[in-house]
Amino acid sequence: MVGTQATKAPPSLLYMVKQVELVVRSHLDELVKPAGITALQYTSLTVLERHDGLSAAQLARDSFVTAQSMADLVRSLENRGLVRRERNPRNRRELLILLTDEGREVLGRFADAVRELEERMVKDLTSHQTDQFRQALSKAWHALS
Repeated sequence: MVGTQATKAPPSLLYMVKQVELVVRSHLDELVKPAGITALQYTSLTVLERHDGLSAAQLARDSFVTAQSMADLVRSLENRGLVRRERNPRNRRELLILLTDEGREVLGRFADAVRELEERMVKDLTSHQTDQFRQALSKAWHALS
């Protein structure tokens, strides 16, 4: 066909979501590097900030990592004094992971920079579009969970 171009299919949503995830993780890793933690460790701390006292299995699910990865991650955070483990009073065999004051301080230190990163990510969206984006991501997550 002379003079016409084949239209390319847009990238898949899965590909685009992965692109966003990778660039966010890269920026987040750079932001929290001064604290000696990774983006995954930071994410786990934010999960505990919202739901303190989770089991390792619950924290792994909410932080999007495997149970084995979470065991290593918690050990590292505990060694740094950012989390502590204590027995669950309702189930003595279970250990709960709790945020320490030092962990809260780390989160506070990076809260503004992380908020600025999120704002930068959606700067070309209206507030209504940002709300719709958040809802769409939540629905997509629930559909696959």
